[in-house]
Amino acid sequence: MIGVGRRWSGAWSAGLLLLCFLGCSVEEVGGPSDGSKATGPEVATGSGEPSRIQIDGSSTVKLITAAVAEDFQSKVSDVKIFLKVTGTGTGFKEMIAGRIDIANASRAIKESEQADCAKNGIDVLELLVAMDGLTVCVNKDNDWVDTVTVAQLKKIWEPGSQVKSWKDVDAAWPDIPLVLFGAGEESGTFDYFTEAINGKEDSITENYSPSADDNVTITGVSGEKGGMGFLGCAYYYSNQEAVKALKISPTDDVAAGVAPTPEAVKSGEYKPLARPLYIYVKKSSLARQDVQDFIRFYLNDGLTQVSKVGYVELSDAQIKVSRDAFEAAITK
Repeated sequence: MIGVGRRWSGAWSAGLLLLCFLGCSVEEVGGPSDGSKATGPEVATGSGEPSRIQIDGSSTVKLITAAVAEDFQSKVSDVKIFLKVTGTGTGFKEMIAGRIDIANASRAIKESEQADCAKNGIDVLELLVAMDGLTVCVNKDNDWVDTVTVAQLKKIWEPGSQVKSWKDVDAAWPDIPLVLFGAGEESGTFDYFTEAINGKEDSITENYSPSADDNVTITGVSGEKGGMGFLGCAYYYSNQEAVKALKISPTDDVAAGVAPTPEAVKSGEYKPLARPLYIYVKKSSLARQDVQDFIRFYLNDGLTQVSKVGYVELSDAQIKVSRDAFEAAITK
């Protein structure tokens, strides 16, 4: 355990400016750690200096973790949290390489990733933190469709798709070019969407514009009358003035379409695009008091941030499973 004492404050977060004033801001760094320049300052860990927690991974889960980190750091002045957003897959690569303490993940870790961690002597703790409803959105001027079936989505998004316009999907729809946007291959959102819709992970049409940033998808769809994109529900909830969400029907019956509301996601009614969101913690990092304190805060007061940033809260039973797993890990 690190020997730096805790200085707890009763003050709640008053925003990023206050956090910067206190010297405990969340440093958000974009791009992969492949030699690209980081925007966060280097902070040594040791006596008299703030300890440093390194987090990387999903842009989806980043919204939750960033909010939790700001709240945590408004109470703990001797911990700095460095948060990068490179996608779930790259986050796991960083964990495998031993460069981070926590990986944000919008899908479960793959067996191959787990095996690579084990090869490097890294053991990880999986903690469920929220639920998400992957949202299929279209341009606000799209007045010809409100519900899309999984079969229609597959026709649009499957490898080798010949769909060029909306009319190619349904003869009753207009002959307007269908322009596609969505997450890139390093994203857990990409993995989940391709498996749920196309039946195989990483299987997708080449005729779309991928991005690791869901805001790029929003911009793309809002700028094209025939646009369509997929992204986490929080990005849709915060951009409802810019795009329209489609109801999803798992059958060919459009009357069975369900909108990505928090209630439908939590109940499991929103099929097949409701999914769990995780953080993965390197167990060796849990020997450090700063990491223990942050994870305990995350799984208690921190989970109030889930609905605030637009995702769906866990049930009490689900929260208990994550808390119990954490407590068991730190008492071994």
